[in-house]
Amino acid sequence: MDYKKSNAPTNTVTHNAMDFCEGTDNIYESVVIISKRANQIAAQMKEDLTRKLKEFGSANESLEETFENREQIEISRYYERLPKPTLIAAQEFLNDKIYYRNPEKEKNKLSDI
Repeated sequence: MDYKKSNAPTNTVTHNAMDFCEGTDNIYESVVIISKRANQIAAQMKEDLTRKLKEFGSANESLEETFENREQIEISRYYERLPKPTLIAAQEFLNDKIYYRNPEKEKNKLSDI
Protein backbone atom coordinates (compact mmCIF):
# COMPACT_ATOMS: atom_id res chain seq x y z
CA MET A 1 0.00 0.00 0.00
CA ASP A 2 1.26 3.45 -0.86
CA TYR A 3 1.81 5.56 2.24
CA LYS A 4 0.87 8.72 0.35
CA LYS A 5 -2.64 7.39 -0.31
CA SER A 6 -3.18 6.12 3.22
CA ASN A 7 -6.28 7.18 5.07
CA ALA A 8 -4.57 6.71 8.44
CA PRO A 9 -5.16 9.45 10.99
CA THR A 10 -2.41 11.99 11.55
CA ASN A 11 -3.08 12.08 15.29
CA THR A 12 -2.95 9.30 17.82
CA VAL A 13 -6.12 7.22 17.99
CA THR A 14 -7.12 5.01 20.90
CA HIS A 15 -7.96 1.46 19.83
CA ASN A 16 -9.26 -1.51 21.73
CA ALA A 17 -6.25 -3.79 22.33
CA MET A 18 -8.36 -6.85 21.51
CA ASP A 19 -8.83 -5.55 17.95
CA PHE A 20 -5.14 -6.26 17.35
CA CYS A 21 -5.49 -9.86 18.56
CA GLU A 22 -8.05 -10.92 15.96
CA GLY A 23 -5.65 -12.01 13.22
CA THR A 24 -2.93 -13.58 15.31
CA ASP A 25 -4.60 -14.44 18.63
CA ASN A 26 -1.57 -12.85 20.29
CA ILE A 27 -1.18 -9.13 21.00
CA TYR A 28 2.62 -9.37 21.10
CA GLU A 29 2.81 -11.05 17.72
CA SER A 30 0.54 -8.35 16.31
CA VAL A 31 2.78 -5.62 17.72
CA VAL A 32 5.82 -7.23 16.11
CA ILE A 33 4.04 -7.39 12.74
CA ILE A 34 2.99 -3.75 12.99
CA SER A 35 6.47 -2.63 14.03
CA LYS A 36 8.14 -4.46 11.15
CA ARG A 37 5.69 -2.92 8.69
CA ALA A 38 6.24 0.54 10.25
CA ASN A 39 10.00 0.11 9.74
CA GLN A 40 9.40 -0.74 6.07
CA ILE A 41 7.21 2.33 5.60
CA ALA A 42 9.70 4.60 7.41
CA ALA A 43 12.56 3.35 5.24
CA GLN A 44 10.52 3.93 2.09
CA MET A 45 9.54 7.43 3.23
CA LYS A 46 13.14 8.31 4.05
CA GLU A 47 14.36 7.01 0.70
CA ASP A 48 11.73 9.02 -1.19
CA LEU A 49 12.45 12.20 0.76
CA THR A 50 16.21 11.86 0.31
CA ARG A 51 15.82 11.28 -3.41
CA LYS A 52 13.59 14.35 -3.81
CA LEU A 53 15.87 16.59 -1.75
CA LYS A 54 18.97 15.46 -3.67
CA GLU A 55 17.51 17.07 -6.77
CA PHE A 56 18.03 20.45 -5.12
CA GLY A 57 21.53 19.78 -3.79
CA SER A 58 24.44 21.65 -5.31
CA ALA A 59 27.94 20.33 -5.90
CA ASN A 60 29.75 23.10 -4.04
CA GLU A 61 27.90 23.16 -0.73
CA SER A 62 29.77 24.54 2.22
CA LEU A 63 28.80 25.32 5.78
CA GLU A 64 28.93 29.05 5.11
CA GLU A 65 26.73 28.98 2.04
CA THR A 66 23.48 27.35 2.96
CA PHE A 67 20.56 28.55 0.91
CA GLU A 68 16.99 27.76 1.82
CA ASN A 69 15.14 26.67 -1.24
CA ARG A 70 11.37 27.20 -1.21
CA GLU A 71 10.74 23.86 -2.97
CA GLN A 72 12.83 21.99 -0.41
CA ILE A 73 10.87 23.54 2.42
CA GLU A 74 7.55 22.61 0.81
CA ILE A 75 8.67 19.01 0.26
CA SER A 76 9.81 18.74 3.87
CA ARG A 77 6.54 20.17 5.14
CA TYR A 78 4.58 17.72 2.99
CA TYR A 79 6.41 14.77 4.54
CA GLU A 80 5.94 16.21 8.04
CA ARG A 81 2.18 16.36 7.50
CA LEU A 82 1.94 12.71 6.45
CA PRO A 83 0.75 10.21 9.06
CA LYS A 84 3.53 8.58 11.03
CA PRO A 85 4.65 5.10 9.89
CA THR A 86 3.32 3.44 13.04
CA LEU A 87 -0.15 4.88 12.48
CA ILE A 88 -0.14 3.77 8.85
CA ALA A 89 1.01 0.27 9.82
CA ALA A 90 -1.62 -0.04 12.54
CA GLN A 91 -4.33 1.06 10.10
CA GLU A 92 -3.13 -1.46 7.51
CA PHE A 93 -3.12 -4.23 10.13
CA LEU A 94 -6.64 -3.45 11.31
CA ASN A 95 -7.86 -3.36 7.69
CA ASP A 96 -6.17 -6.73 6.92
CA LYS A 97 -3.89 -5.18 4.29
CA ILE A 98 -0.68 -6.67 5.68
CA TYR A 99 0.40 -10.13 4.58
CA TYR A 100 2.21 -11.98 7.34
CA ARG A 101 2.99 -15.55 8.24
CA ASN A 102 4.68 -17.33 11.10
CA PRO A 103 6.89 -20.20 9.89
CA GLU A 104 7.08 -21.62 13.40
CA LYS A 105 3.30 -22.01 13.62
CA GLU A 106 3.20 -23.54 10.14
CA LYS A 107 5.92 -25.98 11.16
CA ASN A 108 3.96 -26.98 14.29
CA LYS A 109 0.78 -27.51 12.28
CA LEU A 110 2.60 -29.83 9.87
CA SER A 111 4.15 -31.83 12.70
CA ASP A 112 0.70 -32.31 14.32
CA ILE A 113 -0.61 -34.05 11.19
